[in-house]
Amino acid sequence: MTKVEMTRREFLKLTGASLFLSAVPVSGFTKDLPQGNISVILLQGGMDGLTAVPPIGDPALASLRQEIGLSNPIKINPFFGLHPKLQYFSKLMAKGEASVVHATSFPYTKRSHFEGQNYMQGGGSGPFSTTTGWLGRALDLALLPGRAMSLELPLILRGSLDVDNFYPARVSGSSKPEKWLIEQITMAHQAEEAKAFAAVGQKVADQEKSNIPRDPVSLAQYAGEQMSKKGGPVASVIRVNQFDTHALQGADDGNHGDRLELLDEVIKAYRKGLGSAWNNSIILTLTEFGRTASVNGTSGTDHGYGSVGLLAGGLINKSRIISEWPGLGSADLFEDRDLYASIDYRSVCAACIERALGLDHDLITQKVFLTSKLKRTYDYIFS
Repeated sequence: MTKVEMTRREFLKLTGASLFLSAVPVSGFTKDLPQGNISVILLQGGMDGLTAVPPIGDPALASLRQEIGLSNPIKINPFFGLHPKLQYFSKLMAKGEASVVHATSFPYTKRSHFEGQNYMQGGGSGPFSTTTGWLGRALDLALLPGRAMSLELPLILRGSLDVDNFYPARVSGSSKPEKWLIEQITMAHQAEEAKAFAAVGQKVADQEKSNIPRDPVSLAQYAGEQMSKKGGPVASVIRVNQFDTHALQGADDGNHGDRLELLDEVIKAYRKGLGSAWNNSIILTLTEFGRTASVNGTSGTDHGYGSVGLLAGGLINKSRIISEWPGLGSADLFEDRDLYASIDYRSVCAACIERALGLDHDLITQKVFLTSKLKRTYDYIFS
């Protein structure tokens, strides 16, 4: 059997990622420029919060995680540590530019990928309860339409305002539309149709400038660069998958550790691309649920409830561990198996919207998350 070795760059190319840019201020439409920008990293599959940010001070952790316990976590404080693959994130915490929200989740407990992913993007009363997304509705309120660099606009960015889609594809055997042909077609149509063909022409011009690699790290740097431009996008979403580690999850190394290392590099790439715009930026992770507190029979973990949210950006002025820790004792676990989520992660998303877009918390509660009550966590994160 031939041994095949894969370089780090080749691995990144195979991991699968998507970038969505939106909320481009439009002259005559956008009333005021937002205070900052907001980026969401969707960690699909269910990130294990007890691996990413282990509660090293909880006496029950070691017995629950004998097979996948970390041997050398990065110590944040006497109670919490970081996975050793989150090296860059730990440096941001040391600089006061990153925070952790632990024992958190959207209020969804049925552990279905399809329902959980829909709920974390929709942010309504439950899975499949709305056709728009919480970030899209926030951009509506801020009067920020824009463009999504995607083949399919993700639910999280869908709103009621005009949002255009653009995906710079390379289809084998196809040819690039000629500029002169697009101009002729535009001139031959009425106003509305001409406007649509003119948009195609602009997309072709944009495509020539945006032939970028499709690995998540390159996409994150590209997103940061675009958001740093004057009049550039205000929001971005990057999708990173393969967090569903039912088997051979690993500890310091292994499948989940590789995903966390990739996440760390994505955050680092955002920082590089944003440049000075980092000072007005907030990045937050989002995952559909956590994983079981105990290891299963295949050295992995199954779908759970509570997880962790990672926040980074210059809009954070002091690093914090934000948690109402529920404990990992048998009497403390949700349904005798999962970390209990004591913080509604929608309130964290609401605080990030409030800080980046300057919207009122009560308005965000009612119009973005479609509920009458949502605790304001702004001061815990940004004060």
